[in-house]
Amino acid sequence: MRNALGLMLASVVAAVVIAAGGWFYYSSRADQAAPKTIAARAADQLPAPAKLAARDDVETTATIAAKPTTVAQAPAPAPAMPVQQKSTCTNPNALGVARVVEIDTTGGPGFGFDHFKQFDFLTDKEVVLTFDDGPWPVNTPNVLKALADECTKGLFFSVGKHATYHPEILRQVLAQGHTVGTHTWSHVNLNGKKMTEQMAKDEVEKGISAVRFALGANPAPFFRFPQLQHNPAIVGYFGTRNVAMFSTDVDSFDFRKGATPEKIIETVMTRLDKLGKGIILMHDFQKNTGLALPTLLARLKAGGYKVVQMKAKTTLQTLPEYDEAIMKDMKVPTASTNTRPIGSVVQTVSQ
Repeated sequence: MRNALGLMLASVVAAVVIAAGGWFYYSSRADQAAPKTIAARAADQLPAPAKLAARDDVETTATIAAKPTTVAQAPAPAPAMPVQQKSTCTNPNALGVARVVEIDTTGGPGFGFDHFKQFDFLTDKEVVLTFDDGPWPVNTPNVLKALADECTKGLFFSVGKHATYHPEILRQVLAQGHTVGTHTWSHVNLNGKKMTEQMAKDEVEKGISAVRFALGANPAPFFRFPQLQHNPAIVGYFGTRNVAMFSTDVDSFDFRKGATPEKIIETVMTRLDKLGKGIILMHDFQKNTGLALPTLLARLKAGGYKVVQMKAKTTLQTLPEYDEAIMKDMKVPTASTNTRPIGSVVQTVSQ
């Protein structure tokens, strides 16, 4: 009797074990077969549009052309950062780049002895080539070609409006290895009588966001005041934003009436030969600058001058409210305002 009961109990236990094992086996297989999905991260929401004080009717300090009618009213959203082209210099006698300096912009340092005396980093016969007011059709590409022919590099201070008119040209500037800084939204005099501190700040920040929009990448934290009019409040503000400010040592005066290519060359070389070195101010917005540049670069080389390229240690982050303002101005659909890098949105998981 005892043996019979034991046998029956053993049979029941065995059955339970077999059933549990089968359930565990099939459950495990099912878990392995089912694909695991992760919910997509929602795009970061931009804040509501800010009420910006900057206006387009403030008196400007240089002729800023109206947007050409042939340009689309709303440029496509900026792509991922352009890939810089590798150096392919084929000119054995090129001016080239003697050295590259990296600038730590913490605290908002200033460069160019016309206004800033602290950082004298250039040695004898060294120059920095800088260009304001672009990008602009024909003129900026002419400047880029002259620089490329001599395998040398410059620093470009872009006007925000022009960047949104011609983003493809500004991307070309960056792709060719030049440094891109900013020059306000609409080239106003930040010391103008009608200019409030908030309006000046809006001009600066909207210009930075516009350049970011055009490039598809953060610009360098480098800024030049229009007409070299240094607004004291903005000078202090740049200290908090860690933006370096640029004046000049040698002004080409290429924006003046009667500034022929020959006159531009002589103005630069006369001043430069007197100083022996310096940051040169030119304008890629001006036609005659591009025409003068090939000969000017040849004169620099013949005179024993060497080019120094200035780069920033970090890039300049835009402020969300001004990014939103640019999107609104460009009439970009809300669905297209996602500015995350493509790699964080689309990833290849199997190939």
